[in-house]
Amino acid sequence: MDTNKPINNRGLRRLINAARWSMKGFRSTFKHEEAFRQELLLLVILAPIGYWLGANGVERVLLIGSLFIVLIVELLNTAVETVVDRIGPEQHKLSGRAKDQGSAAVFVAVALVILVWSLILID
Repeated sequence: MDTNKPINNRGLRRLINAARWSMKGFRSTFKHEEAFRQELLLLVILAPIGYWLGANGVERVLLIGSLFIVLIVELLNTAVETVVDRIGPEQHKLSGRAKDQGSAAVFVAVALVILVWSLILID
């Protein structure tokens, strides 16, 4: 048994704590990241449209799921940026590279949305 973990952070308590920390992360990202707010707005608008346009369950999950992937990647990108900013305000090529790579990941996720929506709607 791992003695470093608190006893009250097991089972249901662990799940409750994880949910609380997740909500804290959502609130923080929503408050501080305009890109996340914009992407969330797009999800709110496009998810019902994707549900309506999808001819079956697979198309619906692709249309709507690709939108969620953008949010997931944006959350991870924001986490990277936050850690890099925490390290210090000075410019460093590795810090810039990390931020650029996170941004590139968001770009790829957005490209996936465009690809999925285009292929399904063209068909």
